[in-house]
Amino acid sequence: MGRFDLVVIGSGPGGYVAAIRAAQLGMQVACVEKDRALGGTCLNVGCIPSKALLDSSELYRHTLQGLAVHGIKASGVELDLASMMGRKDRVVRGLTQGIATLFKKNKVTRFTGTAQLESAHRVRVRGEGGEEVIESERVLLATGSEPVPLRDLPFDGERIVSSTEALALPRVPRRLLVIGAGAIGLELGSVWSRLGAEVTVVELLDRILPGMDRGMAAQLQKSLEKQGLTFRLGMSARGAERSDDGVRVTLDAKGETAVVDADVVLVAIGRRAYTEGLGARELGVGIDERGRIAVNGHFETSVPGVFAIGDAIPGPMLAHKAEEEGVAAVELMAGQGGHVNYDAIPNVVYTWPELASVGLSEEAAAERGLAVAVGSFPFQANGRARCMNETEGAVKILADATTDRIVGFHILGPRASDLIAEAALAVEFGASAEDVARTVHAHPTLPEAVKEAALAVGKRAIHI
Repeated sequence: MGRFDLVVIGSGPGGYVAAIRAAQLGMQVACVEKDRALGGTCLNVGCIPSKALLDSSELYRHTLQGLAVHGIKASGVELDLASMMGRKDRVVRGLTQGIATLFKKNKVTRFTGTAQLESAHRVRVRGEGGEEVIESERVLLATGSEPVPLRDLPFDGERIVSSTEALALPRVPRRLLVIGAGAIGLELGSVWSRLGAEVTVVELLDRILPGMDRGMAAQLQKSLEKQGLTFRLGMSARGAERSDDGVRVTLDAKGETAVVDADVVLVAIGRRAYTEGLGARELGVGIDERGRIAVNGHFETSVPGVFAIGDAIPGPMLAHKAEEEGVAAVELMAGQGGHVNYDAIPNVVYTWPELASVGLSEEAAAERGLAVAVGSFPFQANGRARCMNETEGAVKILADATTDRIVGFHILGPRASDLIAEAALAVEFGASAEDVARTVHAHPTLPEAVKEAALAVGKRAIHI
């Protein structure tokens, strides 16, 4: 029987980061993971493999279509999907092994098996080698989330797939139907479109990327349509008939039906908290109607000594959100001042161009009754973007009309996922648009578009 100060259940970004930080703070820490590989969904079947495929597929597309403008002629370009998938797997394997090394370095004890709470201080682990009971002063639930199935299109792992299977298709489908125009659907749709699939995206709402800035999302949709993706908005999938070589899906739009044939259907309508089977509900832990665990300001559940973070609790299902909550939770356990600023959490869609945001959209600001001044600057007018031949998109900044404090940052364009870091820092420090506008940015660089957008808030942009 093991005895610890903290047992973390789940080794995804929230769990493994929390375990390491707790060990740094002097706690005796154990981490329970049901899979053999550490890293959870993000490292194994989520963030990392999807970005590996996005980068590889973008290089393939760029080689086919984007080199000529630079005076580079390429011929005989071929796709080796098996090698591309092999590289993805090596990237994943290296990072998961890296977490194991970090656990050893920080003396975090690892248990492999499924965990079940017997009490607030006892966890039973069932693994291949049998069962073991761990005793701990505290337990941190970092169990993450899983794909939401569609009742009328249940997953079969072959023709009707979740994001997990869509990351490892054995061949490029001729026709891919994506149900859901969120980040996961658009990213994986982009991967297979670049590799040669005809991709159709179906979305129940009248827009893509709900929650992101509507104007920026509309611009991204136009860009993706130019790349070959087809969108059918305001429609829902009502049923499917599977054949030997594909799936026939019935779509519904206000009572009118249409039929679409596809080789593979990716259902990407969202994710749900992975909380069943833990024994948490039976122990008395408060869980809402969506399966999410309720916590207080210290990430403690309704059962003293049991804590929860990440996708298992309310809030955006983002790896970096889980990481920050994990750090804050264990620092609070140690008597320190852990804190997460939920208004400064960036959100990124890794299509090309990329779309990234932090803070409020114009729609959210209006709902709050907040008057904002808006400044925007197109990458078309940015020197480095022109050198790269990547001129789609723009930077948009929302500042409080009275105080000039930045309340929203939206970037559609090349390397938006990197550019958003400056925006998140500005929001975290409560910067004004004037602060960003007065900050010297190197020339010629993409971040100059951020400076110009800040200048545009005060109608002082130089290059437009």
